[in-house]
Amino acid sequence: MKATRILLLLVLVLGCAAMNGQEVKSKKTSLRISNIPVVKEVPDTEPPAIAFISPKIPAGIKYYSKQPEMSLIGKATDESGLSFLSVMGEMQSLTETGIFNTRLELQPGENRFTIVAMDEKENLKEVEFVVEYVPPVVTLADKISETANYYGLIIGINNYRDKEIQDLDNPIKDAERLYQTLIDHYQFKKENIKLVKDATRAELIRSLDELAGKVTENDNLVIFYAGHGWWDAEAANGYWLPSDAEKEVKTNWFRNSTLVDYLKEINTRHTLLVADACFGGSIFKTRSAFGTKEKAYERLYELPSRKAMTSGTLTEVPDRSSFTKYLIRRLEENKDTYLSSEQLFSSFRLAVINNSDAIPQYGEIEKVGDEGGDFIFLRK
Repeated sequence: MKATRILLLLVLVLGCAAMNGQEVKSKKTSLRISNIPVVKEVPDTEPPAIAFISPKIPAGIKYYSKQPEMSLIGKATDESGLSFLSVMGEMQSLTETGIFNTRLELQPGENRFTIVAMDEKENLKEVEFVVEYVPPVVTLADKISETANYYGLIIGINNYRDKEIQDLDNPIKDAERLYQTLIDHYQFKKENIKLVKDATRAELIRSLDELAGKVTENDNLVIFYAGHGWWDAEAANGYWLPSDAEKEVKTNWFRNSTLVDYLKEINTRHTLLVADACFGGSIFKTRSAFGTKEKAYERLYELPSRKAMTSGTLTEVPDRSSFTKYLIRRLEENKDTYLSSEQLFSSFRLAVINNSDAIPQYGEIEKVGDEGGDFIFLRK
């Protein structure tokens, strides 16, 4: 028992000596015990870290957007763990690794946003950034391209089955050239423009039926006809002569009145009829054509139109057409984004008069829904 007390006393002495860094001695040996450091807990005063993943927005740099909203992906981290994260006061859900994803609605101009994160030790981090929304300039060309298609029916007739009707040399060449010009230089897709050579009356009817079935009220349509025409003075009616027309029988002649009926049925925004044929001017009441001011383009496009231009009035026109020659040349030479049919006609009318005996005409087609607008050629 006495030995046990002595041992316990020795342990207490050694412990106290160790606490004071003292040297402990006995009769046979001595032992020095060093100080043992005491670890104190350091309080967490560091706020969370916030980083942008997508889009990467550098600190202090304004970010630009062309869209009215944007998706923001970021990451928040902290050693103590995150308590919450908010964007413009709205709490965001976080993944285990601190990823957050939110959508931001933007107004034109500068948009200021604030992200706030707090860790489990109540340290706050606030990040501000600016996104400037610059709406794209929406032009008339943008509106047309987004909402409308350009359709075309291009007809050229050289060869007639009836030997009593004289064949022609140039209408098909002219039709082919116009077809290619519209595809190459203007917003006419190849699948939306049809070229018909030596069309019969049935082919004319079928082509117009197809257009009536697919063209919408937002679309634009050009119909071009080059071939023989005829004016019946007694009936006061004009005709196109398809390739199967017979001189003595009008069964396969194509009446202007039938064409007018189709123009009523084909419900476009704008229809432009271009006729390079004898007596073509019988389809409308003509009026003078003058240039269009650029400021009026949008208004002209908004209002429906049914316009026509022809190579002559109630007179015959030559096979080699100055009318189509200069019409296509002006279309090819044009560099402006917008070209109204009235501007186009005005640009070549005098050239036709000066180089032929024909007097080309331009005007509204009567009683088919013209409201004062105009067909606008939209260049690529």
